[in-house]
Amino acid sequence: MHTRARSIVADTVSDKKSGGLAGRIIGIVLVLVALAILFALGTWQMERLAWKEGLLASIAERRAAPPADLAAIEALAKAGEDVDYRTVRVTGTYINNKERHFFATYGGRTGYYVYTPLQLTDGQIVLVNRGFVTFEAKEPEMRKQGQLTGDQTVTGLSRAKLLEKPSWAVPDNDVAKNIFYWKDLDVMAASTGLDPAKVVPFFIDADATPHEGGMPIGGVTQFDFPNSHLQYAMTWYGLAAALVVISGIFIFRRKT
Repeated sequence: MHTRARSIVADTVSDKKSGGLAGRIIGIVLVLVALAILFALGTWQMERLAWKEGLLASIAERRAAPPADLAAIEALAKAGEDVDYRTVRVTGTYINNKERHFFATYGGRTGYYVYTPLQLTDGQIVLVNRGFVTFEAKEPEMRKQGQLTGDQTVTGLSRAKLLEKPSWAVPDNDVAKNIFYWKDLDVMAASTGLDPAKVVPFFIDADATPHEGGMPIGGVTQFDFPNSHLQYAMTWYGLAAALVVISGIFIFRRKT
């Protein structure tokens, strides 16, 4: 009887040891997996940081470059190069009766950016974001002095067209009311009856050069590029470090 009792106790102790060992192994594996994930996320954010810093440097370089002619930007676009934020200068005549209105805010006010087709001497047409007008000045007759006629030289930044709506949360464009919530260049051009074969496949954001009438207010291009990747990386690495410390404390207490 005593022998059997000792055997049962020994078996129980052995089972507990085996279960404890298995639990420790599983715990170690889970900690290592969590560390691998946290380090991977931190490294990914550091890679994103390098990409973002390179992008910002590239944009700053483009903005500081002398204005290129339209043909140079077109060549880049045809080659599949990024044409965003490249300084460009063109001369042509505004087709004022075909302007399109993009819903926007500027300087704390809500209104529209006015996109007006600019016809060049060779027949090409480029949609120019002339700038911001208030709600009250949406209709051209409310800002007649700003309806520039004759040859106009425009200096600004080329902007690539969007291939699709940026987000499901963005409303659909209301073409009938001439209110655009995202910059669909093809629809903007088609809705005015322009020949698509003559329309340049990118926009130009006019600079802040003042003109008679005051509106539209040019120079509205925004350069807000959030760059929090270093902060995110430090957060992931910090969580990894905290996990190592907590695991070390737990192991130390188990041993003591």
